[in-house]
Amino acid sequence: MKKSLSFALLLTLFISCASPAQEALDVDRFASKMETEHPQVLDVRTAGEYQSGHLKNALQADWLNKDQFVERVKYLDKSKPVLVYCASGVRSAAAASWLKKNGFPDVQNLKGGLVAWKLAGKKLDQVSQTPQLTIDAYQTLSASADLVLVDFGAEWCPPCKQMEPILQQLTRENGKQFRLVKVDGGNDIDVMKSQQVEALPVFIVYKKGKEVWKKQGVVSLADLKKAMGL
Repeated sequence: MKKSLSFALLLTLFISCASPAQEALDVDRFASKMETEHPQVLDVRTAGEYQSGHLKNALQADWLNKDQFVERVKYLDKSKPVLVYCASGVRSAAAASWLKKNGFPDVQNLKGGLVAWKLAGKKLDQVSQTPQLTIDAYQTLSASADLVLVDFGAEWCPPCKQMEPILQQLTRENGKQFRLVKVDGGNDIDVMKSQQVEALPVFIVYKKGKEVWKKQGVVSLADLKKAMGL
């Protein structure tokens, strides 16, 4: 009886330890899922690593910055697959395990990370090397209309992605009444610092060049209109 219990316990431990590895996909299977299943692709490296090259349409949430990670992934859709990767597969394995424990049923990790991806001859997307927006240019833009809405965001930021349809609707309905200025949170670092923007997205409303409202995080269409007096 004791031997049976011991064997059952060892089998349970083996299965529980092996299950994360079963979620790791090799490069070809990972790439195939990216092309056919329209998943959410999540890069869990740092922003600097992301800038050096990333998978197509990848969002970014730094696993080593737990507050940022938790804040950003709450804007992912739990009903859709999530493909996770990092440099070597270690951080992404831990992140995938956390996601599964926190309500994401379909999460899979890239085995070997971007090291394996590059060795397989796969390409990375590069962040465009556009010049930074200067502080002087920002000040000019913020006063370029009677009513200006500044959006500090980035294409790889999950809550920024969630805000895009809201900003599009606002522009459709009230586009003639204000100017929308976009600041790239992954590129325009000097402006970010000057405006004390430490997390994305951030929205600032200017009236006749004077800041009248500032908000970090996802904002409803109604709250944006209220802040802008629309």
